[in-house]
Amino acid sequence: MFKKILIANRGEIALRVQRACRELGVKAVMVYSEADRDAKYVKLAEEAVCIGPAPSPLSYLNMPAIISAAEVTDAEAIHPGYGFLSENAGFAERVEKSGFQFIGPTPESIRIMGDKVSAKQAMIKAGVPCVPGSDGELPDDPVQVRRIARTIGYPVIIKAAGGGGGRGMRVVHTEAALVNAVQMTRAEAGAAFGNPAVYMEKFLQNPRHIEIQVLADKHRNAVFLGERDCSMQRRHQKIIEEGPAPGIPRKLIDRIGERCVAACKKIGYRGAGTFEFLYENGEFYFIEMNTRVQVEHPVTEMITGVDIVKTQIMVAAGEKLPFTQRDVQIRGHAIECRINAEDPYKFVPSPGRITLWHAPGGPGVRVDSHVYHNYFVPPNYDSMIGKIIVHGDTREQALARMRTALLETVVEGINTNIPLHRELMVDAKFMAGGTNIHYLEDWLAHHKR
Repeated sequence: MFKKILIANRGEIALRVQRACRELGVKAVMVYSEADRDAKYVKLAEEAVCIGPAPSPLSYLNMPAIISAAEVTDAEAIHPGYGFLSENAGFAERVEKSGFQFIGPTPESIRIMGDKVSAKQAMIKAGVPCVPGSDGELPDDPVQVRRIARTIGYPVIIKAAGGGGGRGMRVVHTEAALVNAVQMTRAEAGAAFGNPAVYMEKFLQNPRHIEIQVLADKHRNAVFLGERDCSMQRRHQKIIEEGPAPGIPRKLIDRIGERCVAACKKIGYRGAGTFEFLYENGEFYFIEMNTRVQVEHPVTEMITGVDIVKTQIMVAAGEKLPFTQRDVQIRGHAIECRINAEDPYKFVPSPGRITLWHAPGGPGVRVDSHVYHNYFVPPNYDSMIGKIIVHGDTREQALARMRTALLETVVEGINTNIPLHRELMVDAKFMAGGTNIHYLEDWLAHHKR
């Protein structure tokens, strides 16, 4: 096991990894920007290093500063959390060439799965079902592009090969709009991701977003830890996640989970990862793989009892997975609500000082958050300030516990999306389970404030 790990992130995930290190008896070095000087995890840290001013490119995306911090503190490994540099193959490569262990997959795995075209090709070879689409990057010839679209059938969706976070996508319903849509998406992709390559897929009309959590070690052992339903999203950004997915037969989950495990072994994957699928009419279609810990990992931790972050660190240190597929048991139901510092209906960010903070409690309630009374939410980063996760023996009990937890939560001084969550927890269709990825957008359109 490592003696010291540097945590190259901020916010609630930095605190989460810090806690895992304490449990393992590993010293944690926290890096922070000038805007995060008063963060809880910095105050609790045994060692902390300022890596630059508030803007991300000058701090949390500053590779030389992070690696220098690891060098001066004698850290042995770097945990990237999620976001920022967590899925940057160049960073992973630089970390390992500098003599540190990257707590995540190999740079090669990140590179393959980070490009959606190569990821799809790798999954097809591994026997994982994919959305019907173009065979790789779209050609420049408009005639060929139209021919591909006719073969797939409208509507189609144009996607950036290097995209993510809901950006670099465009739905096309008619041939007349196709060529212009491809050109616009290429331009956006080049500007946003430095990679203008785009590909085409069949646009599924009413799918759900289902993801499979995997863990793998360096010894070619891999397991899947059930599934999460992440269909409650706005502009491809998840708001509520839960597991297990309501109404999907266990045998279908087991079948797709086994294929994900086989794919991990085939590509030599290590660490934590998530296979994301669209699910429609009893079929799963692979869309992408996230080669890092997910924001919603606590849902899986609550229903399996597996500490995903601790296991990440253990397998990065060369240990074997401490359990097999047979040991993985799904118990009860878990729901997570992302708490964001923003207007609950207009989604305008709301940075500022939290003048009152009261977190919920009670049986089956977990709060992952780095904020506290009098904490200042900086305007420089993502608006998420925490997550409320509940667990119950049944989905109905989990929903009841979440309703209670949301009523108990008090945040003053800034706006949060808690009022939206309170409404959704009593929405009849959400309570019934199985809503698709368009449901929340439609709901918001009919509930204008």
